[in-house]
Amino acid sequence: MQARFMRWGLAALTCAPLAALAQSADPKEWQLNMGRGVTQTSQIAYEAHMMALWVCVVIGVIVFGAMAWAMFKFRKSKGAVAAQFSHNTTAEIIWTVVPIIALVAMAWPATRMLIKQYDMRDSALTVKVTGYQWLWKYEYRGEGVELTSRLDRESDRIRQSGGRPSVEANPHYLLDVDNALVLPVDTKIRFVITADDVIHAWWVPALGWKQDAIPGIVNEAWTEIKQPGVYRGQCAELCGKDHGFMPIVVRAVPKAEFATWLAAEKAKNAPPAPAAAPAPAAPENTAPAETAPENAAPTTADTNTAAAATAAG
Repeated sequence: MQARFMRWGLAALTCAPLAALAQSADPKEWQLNMGRGVTQTSQIAYEAHMMALWVCVVIGVIVFGAMAWAMFKFRKSKGAVAAQFSHNTTAEIIWTVVPIIALVAMAWPATRMLIKQYDMRDSALTVKVTGYQWLWKYEYRGEGVELTSRLDRESDRIRQSGGRPSVEANPHYLLDVDNALVLPVDTKIRFVITADDVIHAWWVPALGWKQDAIPGIVNEAWTEIKQPGVYRGQCAELCGKDHGFMPIVVRAVPKAEFATWLAAEKAKNAPPAPAAAPAPAAPENTAPAETAPENAAPTTADTNTAAAATAAG
C-alpha cells in the first residue's frame, strides 16, 4: 500500500506542470496580461481592464515619483529638517476630490459596459447549460438537440492509471471532452445556466465571462464569437472530488457549417419513422360469369353472324 501511494505521489509530481496548464485553461505561451478573447463581452472586459490598469499606472508613477523625489531632494544628509504642521485644508481637499474624480471617471464607462454585458435582447440562439457531478449538459432550446460533455476517455484513462502524460503526446490533457459545444460565429447566443446537484461555474476565458450554475436558480449570459476556433475552459467552482475533471470545450464554426451540424444532430435524434402499413390485397372475383338466358332474343350481331354462315354454305 505504501508503495502504491508513493507511485501515485510521483505521478502527481510529474503531472504538476500539466495540471497547472490545465487549471489555467490553455493560456498562450508567456502570457502575462489578460487575454483579449474572441467575443464582444471579452473585448468589453479587456477594455475596462486596460483603462483601469493605465489609470493605476499613471497614479502609481505620480505618487511613487513624488515620494522618490522627496526622499532624494530632502534627505537628512543634505540637512533637511522635517516640516512641522498638523492641518492643511487645501491639501485635504485635493487628496479627497482628486480620487473621487478618478473613481467616477473609471466607474462610469465600467458601469455602462457591465450593463451591456447583460443585454440579452436580439439573441438568435439560446443554449441551456446544466452542471452535474461531473459533466455538462447542453440543450439547444427550440431545436430539439441536446448532448452531454465530459472528460475525454484518454485523459480519464491516464489520470486513473497513474500514467505520465507529456505535452507532446497529450497537449490538452484534462482539457478535452467527448462532445464539444458547437456554436456559430457572428451570432448572438444567449446562455441560461443552472445545475442539478451542487454549485458549479461555467467558465471559458476566451468568451470573457464566468457564470455560476446554481441548483434552483437560472443565471443568464450572452456571447457573440468573432473568430472560428476551439476554446477551452473548466468548472470554476469547487463541486466535489472530480471538480478538476470537468473541462469545457467550445467549437466555434461558420454559420453554414453549424447549420449542417445542427441538421445532422436533429436527424440523429429524430424518432424513427413508423413502418408503412401493407397495401391491401386486391379482392378476388368469385362471382360466376354471366350467361345469356336460354329464351333471350338474338342480338343484331348474332343475326349477322348466322346470315354470313348461311351465305358461305
